[in-house]
Amino acid sequence: DFEKLQQVLGEYVEDSNERYNFTWNGKGRALRLSQTPSLGTLRPCKEESKDWDTTQNLYIEGDNLEVLKLLQKSYYGKVKMIYIDPPYNTGKDFVYKDDFHDNLENYKKITGQVDGTGKPICTNTETSGRYHTDWLNMMYPRLRLARNLLTDDGVIFISIGQDELSNLQKCCNEIFGENNFLGIVSRQMKSGGGSQGKYFAHNIDYIVAYAKTYDVARYFKGEISEDLIKNVYNQVEKSGERKGERYRSMGLYQSSLGVRPGLRYYIQCPDGTLVIPPGETFPAKAVEGEKVLPVSTDGVWRWSYDKYLNELKSGNIEFKQSAQGVLIDSNGIPSKWNIYTKIWLKDRQNEGQIPTDLITKYENRHSSKELSSLDIPFDFAKPVGLIKHLIYIMQQEKDMLILDFFSGSSTTAHAVMQLNAEDGGNRKFIMVQLPESTDEKSEAYNAGYKNICEIGKERIRRAGEKIKEENKDKENIKNLDVGFKVLKLDTSNIRKWQPDYDNLEQSLLEYVDNFVEGRTELDVVYEIMVKYGLDLTYPVDEFTIADKKVYSIGFGMLMICLDNEITTEVAKGIIAKIKELS
Repeated sequence: DFEKLQQVLGEYVEDSNERYNFTWNGKGRALRLSQTPSLGTLRPCKEESKDWDTTQNLYIEGDNLEVLKLLQKSYYGKVKMIYIDPPYNTGKDFVYKDDFHDNLENYKKITGQVDGTGKPICTNTETSGRYHTDWLNMMYPRLRLARNLLTDDGVIFISIGQDELSNLQKCCNEIFGENNFLGIVSRQMKSGGGSQGKYFAHNIDYIVAYAKTYDVARYFKGEISEDLIKNVYNQVEKSGERKGERYRSMGLYQSSLGVRPGLRYYIQCPDGTLVIPPGETFPAKAVEGEKVLPVSTDGVWRWSYDKYLNELKSGNIEFKQSAQGVLIDSNGIPSKWNIYTKIWLKDRQNEGQIPTDLITKYENRHSSKELSSLDIPFDFAKPVGLIKHLIYIMQQEKDMLILDFFSGSSTTAHAVMQLNAEDGGNRKFIMVQLPESTDEKSEAYNAGYKNICEIGKERIRRAGEKIKEENKDKENIKNLDVGFKVLKLDTSNIRKWQPDYDNLEQSLLEYVDNFVEGRTELDVVYEIMVKYGLDLTYPVDEFTIADKKVYSIGFGMLMICLDNEITTEVAKGIIAKIKELS
């Protein structure tokens, strides 16, 4: 950098063009890459799917950059929550190197679908001169495309380590807007020790959260912990409409309350005596509800007299006798009575509480146990409880679409199914994962899993059945959606026009059939769905009309006939079928 060299040497450098900027080598190219349309498609794979005809979930194999491009029309502004756990860039992580000229061909090379001399999948070592640059070039276009898919009140959560935390936040500030930053959550990875660092043992990773639009994003609502329920909400109502409900008591008088008019008055206790918070001034009349303007040394109630009466009628006030009462009677003598308000657990659970930005509950060891219980060999997965927590704090919305485009072992899918089983929700997921090869020396490879996608799909199958079995006594558990449609990234089903100009006649004859050899009609149907921007979980039904095969998408929303000749009879039959389906 010649300008920096001049500054070091003490030479004057014109600063009129200086401004705050976050850039790196290849940023412009990464931007163009996000704007370049994909030439690929998504091919259905029924044989690897589960509950193909009924499921609302998707599992997509392929480079997530190309997949995100293909999802733009179908899911623009429809995803309520995105969670991703991208490579932390610790020096051992794989970082995918995109190819601007033909990224789809690059994808096919690195997944072994066509011959190629190089393998762009590699670890991004710290000795690389482009250590941070390669990681940013991978993340930048994907995050730009992901933002488009969020609803206006949608939120993205990104797990990250300390190596790229600062770069990720700068990147997200540019893409999502600094004003849409929601916070950074620290997660304890293990309760003791931690991985060895040069100065500190690393025991924390982070979750960065951004809203699509801060002004319309709903506030997070955390759950009340079991410890709080056990130790604080430890009283049980013995009678009345709320019999059996747990609550905690809170004094109607609190010494920390600031002095305000209208809050110092007499309350009559069960034995007829009047009480008031400690202080020097008293109402003129010794009558329930009689007020006095407090001075700075006077205590006051938390509520006005009118609110107190309403809460008393609702059964939310209790009087308790105590040898050390803080209230005084009309003569200024300490009273034996204390007055409490009931704070109901159920009400607090419905209202929720602001979640903390420190998570100590969901450690890595929990994910190891979860995978072990399913007999799934995989390292470095996040705990199901962590993803459930993030879904839960989204105001407990039970019918939302959740996307994970670094889905790994499909922890997010597992969490969605588990939470749906617990609260009767109908949340749906889209998992996207590159079929990255497993290490030939790994336990996963020896167990028969040749790539990560095989692990992810099998986990969803096993977890879904396990969840159903564990909740078999619950109402409607049989209707729990534990299926998924598998779609795979591939080149277009329509042949690319590449004529031989020296033998044009032969080229024309070869292109009489426009479809790529080996592709099915269902492949073409799904490519049309992608191009039309239809929901890829819509049911696809097959009919025969006048001896021609016709496909109905979404109960007649779109009718497709791929036959070379469509007669008037076929057209009339299609119209009749649309009317029938509608």
